[in-house]
Amino acid sequence: MLGKRKGEKVGAHGKKRKLQGPVRPKNALMQLNEIKPGLEFQFVSQTGPVHAPTFTMSVEVNNTKFEGAGQTKKMAKLLAAEKALTSFVQFPNASEAHMAMGRQIVTTDFTSDQAEPLVNLFNDFEGHKNGSNGTDENMEQNPENGVQNLPPARKSIPSKPTGKNPVMILNELRPELKYEFVSESGESSSKTFAMSVTVDNEVFCGSGRNKKLAKARAAQAALKKIFNMDFQGTPGTEPVIQDGDNPVSAQLADTVAAMVIDKFGELTDGFTSRYARRKVLAGFVMTRVDNSPEVISVATGTKCINGEYMSGQGLSLNDCHAEIIARRSLLRYFYAQLQLHLDNKTAESSIFEQNGDRGFQLKENIKFHLYINTAPCGDARIFSPHETEMKAGDRHPNRKARGQLRTKIESGEGTIPVSNDGTTQTWDGVLQGERLLTMSCSDKIARWNVLGIQGSLVSHFVKPIYLDSIILGSLYHSDHLSRAVYSRIGTITNLDMPFRLNRPFLSGISNPESRLPGKAPSFSISWCVGDPELEVVNATTGKTESVEPPKVCKASLFKQFLKLYGKLPSYYVQSGDAQAKCYSDAKKMVTDYQTAKMNMIKAFQQAGLGVWVQKPDEQDQFEVEVEEQV
Repeated sequence: MLGKRKGEKVGAHGKKRKLQGPVRPKNALMQLNEIKPGLEFQFVSQTGPVHAPTFTMSVEVNNTKFEGAGQTKKMAKLLAAEKALTSFVQFPNASEAHMAMGRQIVTTDFTSDQAEPLVNLFNDFEGHKNGSNGTDENMEQNPENGVQNLPPARKSIPSKPTGKNPVMILNELRPELKYEFVSESGESSSKTFAMSVTVDNEVFCGSGRNKKLAKARAAQAALKKIFNMDFQGTPGTEPVIQDGDNPVSAQLADTVAAMVIDKFGELTDGFTSRYARRKVLAGFVMTRVDNSPEVISVATGTKCINGEYMSGQGLSLNDCHAEIIARRSLLRYFYAQLQLHLDNKTAESSIFEQNGDRGFQLKENIKFHLYINTAPCGDARIFSPHETEMKAGDRHPNRKARGQLRTKIESGEGTIPVSNDGTTQTWDGVLQGERLLTMSCSDKIARWNVLGIQGSLVSHFVKPIYLDSIILGSLYHSDHLSRAVYSRIGTITNLDMPFRLNRPFLSGISNPESRLPGKAPSFSISWCVGDPELEVVNATTGKTESVEPPKVCKASLFKQFLKLYGKLPSYYVQSGDAQAKCYSDAKKMVTDYQTAKMNMIKAFQQAGLGVWVQKPDEQDQFEVEVEEQV
């Protein structure tokens, strides 16, 4: 026997007949056709994007033309019919009016002599806003009108998105909007497009990895500002960036990211596509009150050198990860700014000012921001791909692996936990084939948040310089990043001024970068403001392709230090009190810095997070010769 479908009944002779359900109320179009049969609806126009068009239909009734606009022609005809009906039909009661318009029936008391509530209720069918929230305030708040607690007849502007694309939602509320192309930036592998839309005489912009996404973000900005629509936590939209207690804004986070990406694209524009390839991009941006933001350094890279290429003369780079190289390039900028103080005529233009009789300090309102296109390797990154929701929280915060110190893999990608018993690397052992261990980027950034980004040698002259913000282009997870860069050693003690545990502003960006396909290149690039072009370093050997050592290697930076040592006042020691011919000796002379470093290492140990792995001592026991300046 044949099965019966829902809504069908099998009769005595086996014939199927449809069950009679409740009579559906007639909508406005049906009512209008009954009253005015033979009316013809005319197609007027089609506007908006192809994926979200808006149709306009018209109908002429009693020598008056009525138009309706909707996402379909059927909806446009219905809205035109509604307008026509409201112009000449007097419904006996509100229930019949609601049924004719296809609305939910509202039960209320219509015995009052006040007619105004009915008029406003009817006007609301056309989507007119009466009051700040789109309904008549008198109907909800004024009991003297005889109407109490009357819900709005039509909630045309929801506080939460309805599941539709922001462009579609905005187009329903403000038909016939036009989106304008603003700009296109970034290298070919990671372009950023910007689009704008004008709503109620205000321009809203959005950016994305394609024009469609940029339009959606522009529409989202308009919906949030004009209609107070909350997109936070809505699937398919980007999470709202929270600023916390830091004054740095989400807008600045996007600006910093765009500036670093644009600078990289500019630097690689004249090169072959080989040098434009990258997996990780990092850069430092400086902001100050009286000037525009400025990109100070840019770098790429994901690898560390093989132990056999380790240099005892400081001529190679051990760690070629992007954020590490970018920070070493930043040190070059610090030396150049200190160099300005050798001449009184140029001292005023430096970012540093004298700190009484004890060296220098960063001028007020100058801040440094670190941008990395993805989470730094180690503790900040290893858990983030599995918990990409920014505000979701860590699912397993008490797991032992959380916060563990980790080392990078030689000539590869990824990290491994350190030994809790401590590991001592020896020069002979590494040269004979033992794996060269380098601390992860997450661990090094945590160190910067205790000791400063200026390092030990620059600390001879300058008070600690701390990051104001860390901005990630992808894999941003607030719990994992904050734990990795400062909170896991939040109990650190015995830090003498001016050292402290820095807690920078942490943020993602509104246009997260997609994962770039392909294998990571075996080179790293570096650039510092003032350089005519970028420098390319072989990430396997840590050296350039030329005979010149890298500009950011230990030997090169030590030369910059020696050009200033003894000529500028020192922050920690008087320049004439000790000699700084050997690189390791120069570092040890800054005793306060070394004490703070040991306190940081102890904090990790006391927290049960492992023992910081040091490089062999022999690597820093070298001297360099500095040419005397004329």
